[in-house]
Amino acid sequence: MAKRSARYKSRESIAASDDENVRPLFPGRSGWSPRESDARDRKYVKNIRAMSPGQQRLLNAIDERAVSLALGPAGTGKTYLAVAKAVEALEAGRVGRIVLSRPAVEAGESLGFLPGDLQDKLAPYLRPLYDALTERLGTKRLKALVAEGVIEVAPVAYMRGRTLNDCFVVIDEAQNCTYGQLKMLLTRLGWRSTMVLTGDPDQTDLLAGLSGLRDVAERLEKVPDIAVVRLGEADIVRHPLVAGMLTVL
Repeated sequence: MAKRSARYKSRESIAASDDENVRPLFPGRSGWSPRESDARDRKYVKNIRAMSPGQQRLLNAIDERAVSLALGPAGTGKTYLAVAKAVEALEAGRVGRIVLSRPAVEAGESLGFLPGDLQDKLAPYLRPLYDALTERLGTKRLKALVAEGVIEVAPVAYMRGRTLNDCFVVIDEAQNCTYGQLKMLLTRLGWRSTMVLTGDPDQTDLLAGLSGLRDVAERLEKVPDIAVVRLGEADIVRHPLVAGMLTVL
């Protein structure tokens, strides 16, 4: 009897400690400011959820439109949400493959000669996409899907002349594409496919006047079946200081 009572007490203490570890998404307030201390739950979840109204608009747009553009500052979750929705669509059987692309543009520094084959040379430019995929799928499964050709990560230069049917296409860092490149990428869209372009027009690594993202977004906003979602400082989900720095930099 004493053993059974001790066992019950142990279970109650474990349950109490579990309750203490559970934190609401927006604890004790109706909204969240990026300058406040970040007390939100950042644990991995199978089904992604929005952490701001802007992110919810983006998720809704991806679900409802064949083409969506996500524009906003660094840290607003543009790439992660797009990749997560791509993985979700693949696992649900809504698409047969995922194609992720981004321009191979150096961010203000010259990397010089990179050793290895073509894949090794492109790896530093495509690393952010692999990071997002690894978090959603795990390293082992990601390698298997890439080897099978179900997931393809390629630079923008490899997209010309293709028709992308039955796939989820994510064009990342679109602010580093020219107007002509973006037009080429958008016209790759095939049947039963979804395309998401992400980028920050204010952080292009191209020479002044070469980036075409801002112009393309303004033109596509007039097309009813295309969604252009503009995220702001309130949607930043990185360290709270990121929002503070962006207001003064």
